[in-house]
Amino acid sequence: MAYYYRLGNIPHKRHTQFRQPDGSLYAEQLVGTHGFSGVSSLLYHVNPPTRISRIGAPVPYAPAPAENVKLAPQHLRTLSLTTTGTDYLSARKPLLFNNDVVISICLPSEHEMGYYYKNGQADEVVFVHEGSGELLSQMGKLEFKEGDYLVIPRTVIHQFKFNEGPVRLLVVESFSPVETVRRYRNHFGQLLEHAPYCERDLRPPQELIPFQPGGEHRVQIKKEGFLHQYYYDFSPFDVVGWDGYFYPYAFSIYDFEPITGRIHQPPPVHQTFEANNFVICSFVPRLFDYHPLSIPAPYNHSNVDSDEVLYYVDGDFMSRKGVDRASFTIHPGGIPHGPHPGTVEASIGKKETKEYAVMIDTFHPLHLATDALPYLDDKYPMSWKES
Repeated sequence: MAYYYRLGNIPHKRHTQFRQPDGSLYAEQLVGTHGFSGVSSLLYHVNPPTRISRIGAPVPYAPAPAENVKLAPQHLRTLSLTTTGTDYLSARKPLLFNNDVVISICLPSEHEMGYYYKNGQADEVVFVHEGSGELLSQMGKLEFKEGDYLVIPRTVIHQFKFNEGPVRLLVVESFSPVETVRRYRNHFGQLLEHAPYCERDLRPPQELIPFQPGGEHRVQIKKEGFLHQYYYDFSPFDVVGWDGYFYPYAFSIYDFEPITGRIHQPPPVHQTFEANNFVICSFVPRLFDYHPLSIPAPYNHSNVDSDEVLYYVDGDFMSRKGVDRASFTIHPGGIPHGPHPGTVEASIGKKETKEYAVMIDTFHPLHLATDALPYLDDKYPMSWKES
């Protein structure tokens, strides 16, 4: 959930006549969630968004579950990952999934998309591990850079335009709306003083995209395990103005202000976003606990109700051995987990950490996808055994 925002030209009153220079009406479109009771925005189009030219054959696009996976901690080394696809959709590799979320890695080599994309049933949070560029959508142009979370609500038509250089993306697909954390907000929706970020840190689109008439424009719509192929004879970026609470925005992990204490703080202090049955957290450089007898390393804990996924972005990962940038560690519910041998004693007396990581905690079990199998570290489950 973001704050109220408007861009471009809109009429004084909603659902009233708003005419184009030739006298025809602009086409008003309400886009939102939870029927008519969730957050929404009103968009004003040059062309009715319902005017489809043709529909092509759907393309299968769903993760395949790996079979006979043991209940054990897992480590995926994706730093050396190579993709079989080249563009934003074909380069996605789903690694973990359940009915609430799909977690993918994406390394597109093509820097421009020759099509448009929208997720017809899920919000997407794209963490930009490497790369920069522009997110283009019906709501306008949004510049992004390394370290940004891009929160893209469901059904928003968009394109990525990457700058030259390598691109590495963590993609979290949520089948419920992705929101700022409820305990950080008052009943008006404003972020509170104790929140680790505020509205100033959330960056909405800054300018609309000039409308280009003519041509054929393909929109790939992801829904129910398929990419559905829709074609229009006008650009879907034909919006002249909009307002509301429903739009893509960026938030940088570098703008997350950590919450610290005299003794070790639990993972919820790192929470950044929430959705139904999972949360996204940001681990950033911070001062360690300052009690004279504090132990900075995390204590052992049992994930009774959740699976914990950590994606390692950069820095020295104090409680783990053998992980690297772009590693995933997966600790499933039902078994305890904690720091590697030797890391607890080694942490005592240290004053700060320089690590960056993204954590995804789910409250239903995750399934390993077949695309994840080539990156499994077979030695990881036994890595707590003293050598």
